[in-house]
Amino acid sequence: MTELLNIFYENPSYITIPIISGFVGWLTNVLALKMTFYPLEYVGFRPFGWQGIVPSKAAKMARISVDLMADKLINIKDVFSRLAPDVIAKIMQPGVEKLSKNIINEIMLAQSPKLWRVIPKSYKQKIYDQVRDDSPKITKAIMADIKDDVRELLDLKALAVSVLMNDKALVNQMFLEVGKKEFKFIERSGFYFGFLFGIIQMFIFIYFNPWWLLPLAGVFVGFATNWLAIKLIFRPVQEYKIFGLRIQGLFLKRQKEVSAEYSKIVTEKILTTENLFDFIMRGPDTRKITEIVYKHIGEMIDSMAESFKKVIDGIGGQARLKIIKNIAVYRFKEELPTEIFAIYDYATDALDLQNDMESKMSVLPHSEFEGFLHPVFEEDEYKLILVGAFLGGLAGLLQYFIIFY
Repeated sequence: MTELLNIFYENPSYITIPIISGFVGWLTNVLALKMTFYPLEYVGFRPFGWQGIVPSKAAKMARISVDLMADKLINIKDVFSRLAPDVIAKIMQPGVEKLSKNIINEIMLAQSPKLWRVIPKSYKQKIYDQVRDDSPKITKAIMADIKDDVRELLDLKALAVSVLMNDKALVNQMFLEVGKKEFKFIERSGFYFGFLFGIIQMFIFIYFNPWWLLPLAGVFVGFATNWLAIKLIFRPVQEYKIFGLRIQGLFLKRQKEVSAEYSKIVTEKILTTENLFDFIMRGPDTRKITEIVYKHIGEMIDSMAESFKKVIDGIGGQARLKIIKNIAVYRFKEELPTEIFAIYDYATDALDLQNDMESKMSVLPHSEFEGFLHPVFEEDEYKLILVGAFLGGLAGLLQYFIIFY
């Protein structure tokens, strides 16, 4: 013991070995995390540069993040079944009535301006009154069909990936928010593991100190701290106890908490009520919604044509009626997303998507739950570990010069 104290007295720089080793472990883990998520865009000149692993593979990461959601957490048919078409029709009535009146005026002025100008106001009012009476039934019927055919109208994966691809920072935010405690553990554990490895390294170096030992140990520390931290987050998958201690991957222990955070982000940033209905009305394939609108608007126009046959005859009969239908459907479908805004508050409460997702995610089998965050590390994990090893080696070389020069 006395001999060992004399060695430290004569070479106090030896004490820096575990301290620097701890710092190296912390720094390599911090850098590994930063390199996972940043920069959002490629920096440098290919192949000499870097882009965060998550944003560089934003499409794949977006799909990973929504696969669980779309396949396991949300039954879109069940969710939309909670909407009451009669409630929606009542909320939308003032806007739809005004819109219908405007469309009638636009069409009549475009198709037969002279006739429309000479028609008495009282007669026009009868047309407006019938629209007022029929529009709630039409709105209710359209919403009932949307509920029935929502699987065809709404592709949750396509919607979510589209939103995330337009905002790479949101992809980062999703993973950073739900894994924030695990990422903090990775940073801190780098120092703890590095310090412990450094103590072992220090005692070896006292008795065996070739120039390459510290750089080699630095490589090991940089590698091992990253590897250990990731393993402790996700392993073991299933919980077991040793001497009363609960042993399980750190991320898996937080399943309920993570479920709440993930559901909140998804429903507030991605699957918002606005985004859901906007995709239905103006998504990449609008044939189905056009078909639904055409069916019910067409029925209303046919009913009005029977009631106001003289007007239809005056503008050209059935041939012109078909043109009027097409114009009316186009204009109604064009303006419907604006009018449907009125139901967003009601729909958000009725769909109850956040609570639905949270309750289902919190009881997922651990093996499925793990698959949400783990792919972020598995994707090009070897690159991060190699970077940690390389930086550790440089730091070990620095240690050698501190001690001997």
